Amino acid sequence: MRIPLLLGITFASLPLVLQAGPWCYDSQGPKCGPSHWKEIMPTCGGENQSPINIDRWKAQWDKDLDEILFEGYDQAPPGRWRLLNDGHTVVLNLDGASAAEQINITRGGLHDTYRALQFHFHWGDLNRNGSEHTFDGIQYPMELHIVHINAKYKTLSEAKGHPNGLAVLGFLCKVSDADNTNYNTIVAGLKNISQADSYVELASTFSLSNLLPDMALLSKYYRYKGSLTTPTCDEVVTWTVFEEPIPLSKSQINAFIKTLYFKKLDTTSRMINNFRPVQPLRSRKVFASRDATISCCSPLAPSFFVPLFLYVLAGLFSGPS
Repeated sequence: MRIPLLLGITFASLPLVLQAGPWCYDSQGPKCGPSHWKEIMPTCGGENQSPINIDRWKAQWDKDLDEILFEGYDQAPPGRWRLLNDGHTVVLNLDGASAAEQINITRGGLHDTYRALQFHFHWGDLNRNGSEHTFDGIQYPMELHIVHINAKYKTLSEAKGHPNGLAVLGFLCKVSDADNTNYNTIVAGLKNISQADSYVELASTFSLSNLLPDMALLSKYYRYKGSLTTPTCDEVVTWTVFEEPIPLSKSQINAFIKTLYFKKLDTTSRMINNFRPVQPLRSRKVFASRDATISCCSPLAPSFFVPLFLYVLAGLFSGPS
């Protein structure tokens, strides 16, 4: 299914509500980049920061992490959505449609209902990958985040005051040979929002499931407690990072890299490498869903089964004593 055509172009100062302060990425200016965020916003120096590297051998299988229920993801709510260059990323605010409150996620180990607020992207440059999360130390070209608010809370400010305030779905993107036609309208719209604080109206909404991998594969995911990946870096996020990547062509990914510009600091610069480096896991645990790769084996695999296998293998070749 194709996403609807663009309708019109407007310019306004509409900062993303999740962001704050005079912060930037290193590609804009190293003095305000991620290594300095904790100086700008102390919460960015917390113990449970995101993103992280997901080591699948060390993830702990959790039988309670069953399939997530995606309510309203297969429907296009009435109204219009707006694609925005907020100076740090490309974002589409989902609450612009009158029935967007019907787009929710539940189950899958989530103890509450979470309503979709917005989605945005992180990427690298022509020579470097740019996902925020990594799998087994491998960084992917791009990452999509869909941000949800706990339905218990009325505002984002209220939600950020609770450890269960937000749930974010992370989808890594891989390079495919063919264009992903479900992204054609987003990619086409980038040329109309090249400058910061510009946006373009979409002719109508679309179902979010079009942007995602096959829904039948979304039972494979990893879960941990973390933070927003931009200042104010509040540690109120239940993260779900999916194993199945989204296919995008090289030309589609390069359209983000070549077309968009950051919010001006001293000079105008291309919007590249807008990702935060991975943060220390510290004492946190990463849990694997029932269908994730790690679930084919016991959680003891890294510490028990591999040494046992090597021990048996050594015995086979050692010969009789």
